[in-house]
Order: sequence, then structure tokens, then C-alpha cells
Amino acid sequence: MQAVTDERLALFAEMESKYEQKDTAYFVSLLEHPDYVVRTRVACILVDFGGEDKVPYIAKVLKNDKNELVRHEAAFALGQMSYSSAIPPLTDATLHDPSMFVRHEAAIALGVVGNKEAKAALQQALSDPDLPVVESAVVALSNIEFMEKLSKNEQFAKLTGG
Repeated sequence: MQAVTDERLALFAEMESKYEQKDTAYFVSLLEHPDYVVRTRVACILVDFGGEDKVPYIAKVLKNDKNELVRHEAAFALGQMSYSSAIPPLTDATLHDPSMFVRHEAAIALGVVGNKEAKAALQQALSDPDLPVVESAVVALSNIEFMEKLSKNEQFAKLTGG
């Protein structure tokens, strides 16, 4: 295990240099890295870079990564990005991901994006067999309703993250 940790630390040092250069292509290539810790970190980095052009990359991770923690992080990342283009992949994850952990986070992320388009998926998620997913859908629907009807501060409304 120590050798893997040393390799990971060396890669993180390289990643820091590439981060400072805002090297998007480098980080996109790491989305296929065998180490789930690296893939999780890359999802966060791409969000930090910003830009709607990152949504398809993170959506692909959400759909295809074999590790549920990485998919969970991708769902969270898409929510933080708050682009409407993230709604279809988040909807798919909310309704179909095999992991309750990921379905919960995708539902919360739909509520953070706060778009009316997310409501139908969240209504369906109210029937999920796992209570945390149902509760997340309730929170997300409440957040969307608040954003639609009452909120004057978009930043405040987006603070209901999981």
C-alpha cells in the first residue's frame, strides 16, 4: 500500500503544477486513471476550473465510473456547477444509479441546480425504495420551490447542498 501512496503523492504534486496552468486536457485524461482517489479529486478540480464545457466530462464520470464514491462526487460537482445542462445526467443518476449513495447526492444536486425541469425526476424519486433518497428528493423539491417563489438571493438558495 505504501508504494501506491507514494505514487499517488507524486501524481498529486504533478497535478498541482498542472492545476496552476489550468490544463483542462490533462485533468480530463485523468478521469480514466485507475486510482479512484485521483478520479475523485479530478472531478473537484474540473468544477473549480469552471465553465459549462466541463459538464459532459463530469456527466460521463457520473454515468460510467465503477466507483460509487467517484460517482457521488461527480453528482455533487454537477450540482455545484449549477448549469441546466447538468439536469439530464443528474436525473438519470437520481432515478437509475445502482447506489443509494449516488441517487441521494444526485437528487440533492438537482435541488441545488434549482431548475423546474428537475421537478419531474424528483417527484419520481419520492418513490425510491431507500429513505435517504426520498428525503433528499423532499429537500431538493423544497429548495426548488423556495427558489421559484421566495428567494431574492440565489447564492443563499443554493446552500442546500449534501
